[in-house]
Amino acid sequence: MSVWLRKNPWRWWPVPLLILLGGYWLLPISGQVVVMPGESAPLWPQIRLAPASPQAGQEATLWITDATPWPHVLLTMDGRSVQGVEWKVNPGDTWTWTWTFTWPKKESNTLIFYHDCHTGCVERGRAVVGEEPRPAPARPTPTKLGIIFANPERDWQGRSGWDVELTYARLADENYWGIDGLAARVHRATANGLRVLVRVDYDQGQSIPPADYELALAEYLQYLRRLARDERLRDVYGYFLGSSYNAAHLVTPEWYARIFSGYGEEIAHTDNAVQVMRSENPQVRVLVGPVQPWNTGQDGERRYEIDAPWLNYMNTLVAALDAGARAKAAAGIPLTAPDGFAVQAPGRPGAPELARQDAAKEPQLDLRREEWNDAQAGFRVYRDWLDIINEYPTTRGLPVYITSTNTFTPDEGVPPAQNYPPGWLTTALEVIDQEPQVKALCWFLDYFPHDTQWDYFSLTLHPGRLIDAAEEFDALLEP
Repeated sequence: MSVWLRKNPWRWWPVPLLILLGGYWLLPISGQVVVMPGESAPLWPQIRLAPASPQAGQEATLWITDATPWPHVLLTMDGRSVQGVEWKVNPGDTWTWTWTFTWPKKESNTLIFYHDCHTGCVERGRAVVGEEPRPAPARPTPTKLGIIFANPERDWQGRSGWDVELTYARLADENYWGIDGLAARVHRATANGLRVLVRVDYDQGQSIPPADYELALAEYLQYLRRLARDERLRDVYGYFLGSSYNAAHLVTPEWYARIFSGYGEEIAHTDNAVQVMRSENPQVRVLVGPVQPWNTGQDGERRYEIDAPWLNYMNTLVAALDAGARAKAAAGIPLTAPDGFAVQAPGRPGAPELARQDAAKEPQLDLRREEWNDAQAGFRVYRDWLDIINEYPTTRGLPVYITSTNTFTPDEGVPPAQNYPPGWLTTALEVIDQEPQVKALCWFLDYFPHDTQWDYFSLTLHPGRLIDAAEEFDALLEP
């Protein structure tokens, strides 16, 4: 059932819309629709807008009255927070919240009232003001192609691609990197038909809480709980925890597995990411964050058949996740295995192993480097990740999402604006389209308006050779 307040000069305060107008104020109690034909008792919340039909650029005031003194309320309009709330107590033990703001230039605007946003916003009611919503467009055609920090102006040409976003637990209430900024970006992306994967870091420069720092772990888990509970984020496809954490000596494979699903703790303990998030939202997808390939700074105790530090680290991590999930399942605690894995798969078009072969075909080619005991040295490192994931019972066959790819490798340090060979992304997508276990291929990155550090990776700016990558990305979206 949709809600809208038609552009007619009626007054409807304080009579409930469901009685006066035939049913237009949704979700009044705990997410349930309440319809009481013939009843005279008021429904909550009640709203009033003045003027009743505001014009674009006009100042408007919205009052919401409820019988419950909700803490930490929030009003959003089309996914964006409306600032400047005031509140008062009314006779008869009701409470009114008031917002005054400039009406936007849209034919219709969705207003949603939330409460308890300090622990994860819970929706109390919603309405659409203006013209009746248009019929939903045809469902976009899925594609595995995606991008990190999707430009809101990007034309996806009717394709349902992937958008990777980032948030920080220690910046939970910061304007952009906190939960409100994330919710606005998720709303915008999903409205464009995209599937959103959210990377959750502990802090800038510290992807995962440091080992044995219990207060940091508690803060991180509290934020994960808040994300899972927040109804503004209900359309997030999945969350992955951290990235490149093997580059930090403070995060061992065992510590990551402990954070993720409680590995090494008492079986009955629930202070881990999977159980915390699923206790708030049983439908949430929780993914293992990506290990950085070719990082030799940290090894893993459980040697992989290809003895390379990043593969040993990944093998030790997946073994710990598998052991922890099986131990919990044996104790009658189900659903603590990951829902999938995020991985990194950078290309290496300048690799000497390519010899005189076409650099654009690098994603199709095995680049097994002898000094790395024949570990993959390029894009097909994703095959090494898959082999490890499929080695263990509780992770075998789980979906894999390439949440970061381009033609930059940390050990070489050459950005895509310098080394991108035309056709590389097309080849990479052709390869991944033949991999049913791999669900996404996301370019790093699209749009980063905060500073210039990623300009030579940006498809929106497309300096140097990135003009070829940007044109290719658009062409790959064409029907």
